[in-house]
Amino acid sequence: MRFSRLAVALLFVVAACQSPTGPALIENPIEAGEYDYPLDNPFAATVVGTPAEFRAALPKNYDVEEFRLDLFPDREVPEVLWYLDGLAFSLARQPGPAPLIFSIAGTGSDSRSRLMRILESVLVGYGFHVISVASPTHPNFVVSGSETSVPGRVGVDVQDLYRAMEAAYAHVKDEIEVTDIYLTGYSLGAWHAAFLAHMDEEEKAFEFGKVLLINPPVSLFDSIGILDRMLEESIPGGLAGINDFFDQAFAAFTEIYKETEFVDFTDDFLYRAYRRFSPTDDDLAALVGLAFRLAANNMAFTADVMNGGGYIVPRGAELGITTTLTPFFRSGIRVGFLRYLEDLFAPYYIARDDGTDFESLVAEANLKRIDGYLRRTRRIGLLANADDIILGPGDIEYLGELFEGRALILPNGGHLGNLEHRYVVAAIGEFFAE
Repeated sequence: MRFSRLAVALLFVVAACQSPTGPALIENPIEAGEYDYPLDNPFAATVVGTPAEFRAALPKNYDVEEFRLDLFPDREVPEVLWYLDGLAFSLARQPGPAPLIFSIAGTGSDSRSRLMRILESVLVGYGFHVISVASPTHPNFVVSGSETSVPGRVGVDVQDLYRAMEAAYAHVKDEIEVTDIYLTGYSLGAWHAAFLAHMDEEEKAFEFGKVLLINPPVSLFDSIGILDRMLEESIPGGLAGINDFFDQAFAAFTEIYKETEFVDFTDDFLYRAYRRFSPTDDDLAALVGLAFRLAANNMAFTADVMNGGGYIVPRGAELGITTTLTPFFRSGIRVGFLRYLEDLFAPYYIARDDGTDFESLVAEANLKRIDGYLRRTRRIGLLANADDIILGPGDIEYLGELFEGRALILPNGGHLGNLEHRYVVAAIGEFFAE
C-alpha cells in the first residue's frame, strides 16, 4: 500500500522524536574525514536529520541522572500543571576530574529531548561532565524556572537561566570534580548562550572558558516569523485549515498502523521514507512549522494558566487534573509564536516597564545588541549551516563576519539536520577538547 502524503508527514514527526542510538562509549577522538552530509535540500535535512551511515558513533550507556530544583518554594502551581512542579535538569558524570559543560536546549525542549541527548552524548564521549538545562520556552521552565512565567524577553529569560544554572551546579558540585566550566546550546539555546556568556562577564559565577553556539538565530523575532509562516503558508487553506490538517494526518496514520504489522522508526527510517515518497518542500516546511507551532502552543497555554488566564484559557476557569485540554489545544494551535508575543508577552512587559513598547522589545531580541562583546571575546565559537532555514537574508553572512576566525560554517545541513554527522560531532568535541 502506498502511504498518503499526510500519513508520511506524520511518520516523519513521530520518528523524529525517537531516541538517538549508537554503539559503545567513544574511546578515541572521532576521525571526521570529509564533510559529506548527503542532503542538499535544507527542509529535508531539518526533518530527516543524519542518515545512519553518516552518523558518528556516540555513547549509548553512561552515567546520567535527572534532578529537580525548587527555585520558588512559595509558588503555588496550578493543579492542571502539577506534573511540571520542580525544575528538571540532568547531569551526565565522568568517573574522574573533567571540565563541566552546561548545555541549553532549543525552543520548547527540555534536558531529555532528543537533540539534547544527542549533544549530551557527544560531549560525554569526549570526556566532559554535562549539565543539561531546559529552554525557558519549555512548560516545565515556565512553571518552575521563570520568575514571571512569561517567556520571551531575553534579559529576563537569561537571568532565569543563570539562576537555574547556579542552583543546578550547587546541587551536584559535590558529586563531580570539575576542572573548568564551558557552555553550549543549540538553536534558541545557542542564542541564549551568547547572552549568558555576556552576563557572566560581570557576574562571574562560572567564568566560562569556552562557549560554542550551534545554529543560533540572529534576530529572535525574524526567525519566529519565518517559522510561523512555514506552517501557515504550506497547508491547504492556510491557518483556517490547521485543524483539518492535524485531523487528517492522525486519521491517515491510524489507517497505516492498522494495516502494517511493524513500523521501524529507528536508524535510517526517515531517510528511506524521504527517498521513497519524495515529499515536497511545502510538506516538509509544514512539518517544521507544525513542530514549532506545537511548542509555541504548549508555552502559551502554560504561561496563560500561570498568569490567571484570559488568553487561551478563560479568566477564572478552574482546571483540574481530570480537565480535558482538547478545546484549549484546538484554539491554541492557531496561536503562533508571533501572536503570543504580540497578544500576551508584549502587553505583560509594556504594562510593567515604563518606556517599553513593542518595537523596543523586538530590538532587544537580537544578537546585534551585544555585537561589540561577541566581536571582542575570543572564547566564543560558532557552528552553523549556510542553508539554515531559520535565518533571514544576510544573517549567515553577518554571523560569519561576526565570528571571523572562530566560525565553522558548513554548506548544507538545514537547521540542526547534521548534528549527528561524524564531521559535526568531531567539530563540537574538538572545539572543547583542544
